[in-house]
Amino acid sequence: MLRCTSSPSCTFMWPFLGHRLQRLVVIKLLPGQAARTVPYLFLNQHGLLGLIFLFYLAFYIFLAGMFILTMYVMLLTLDDNKPTYQDRLATPGLMIRPKGEEMEIIYAKENTESWDTHVQALNSFLSPYNDSVQEQKNYACKPDQYFKQEDSDSVKNNPKRSCQFRRSILEDCSGLTDRYYGYDEGKPCIIIKLNRVIGMLPGKDGQAPSISCAPKIDDTDKMGEVAYFPRNGTFNLMYFPYYGKKAQVNYSQPLVAIKFLNITLNTEINVECKIIANNIPNLNERDKFAGRVSFKLRINSRN
Repeated sequence: MLRCTSSPSCTFMWPFLGHRLQRLVVIKLLPGQAARTVPYLFLNQHGLLGLIFLFYLAFYIFLAGMFILTMYVMLLTLDDNKPTYQDRLATPGLMIRPKGEEMEIIYAKENTESWDTHVQALNSFLSPYNDSVQEQKNYACKPDQYFKQEDSDSVKNNPKRSCQFRRSILEDCSGLTDRYYGYDEGKPCIIIKLNRVIGMLPGKDGQAPSISCAPKIDDTDKMGEVAYFPRNGTFNLMYFPYYGKKAQVNYSQPLVAIKFLNITLNTEINVECKIIANNIPNLNERDKFAGRVSFKLRINSRN
């Protein structure tokens, strides 16, 4: 117990053991108040630590509440079906299947094990495009025009329908007529897909975007002839626009396949494929993956 004499204010100060800092507690009394014994209950070291703990507990609860509130308000402004901002995805990229290691497709024609992994990768990739699956899940759209499914004011037109892309469209590169995709003959198929961009309408004036592949400058005479499937190498307009994964659950990306018919064997060839559309740039030096894709192809043979 500590005792305080009557005065406008009393000051208690006590040292702790060793070199610990002295604690200062000030108790103010009314003028003329009689001297009394002041309880020591919450003025010891443990009591002060408890008050500090309660202060920080309340402080962090307040910060957490502010964070939750701001996140909640922000989420109210977002659309579940499309991003608010997508300026960084204005130009779609291209990707190939099979892509091999580091975009290099190298195999020996006579060695089945060297190209079987590529065949299996293509089978797995194309299985969702089986004609039976597409006919069951997707809609037979009218070709050569955009398939627009706009919302009506505040009413969302969801889920949106998707157009069929049947595997048989790829013909010689579908894996249906040639289960090895030409790899056993040294005439491999490479499948190209256009990355998804919500709301994109590639091409203008009814002109569908197409794929064009060519060797790099040093490999002009080595690549030989290339066949495209579909025959014109285009992405039909009916597969656009894309409305997002949640709004268009069954969307199937359109594909273009290229088949190398008489490539030079035992030689590494650098190939670059570009999308040709008057509203998609493919010559941006800052982004070498915008509107194009490059890969290396080498077919070894003992013949």
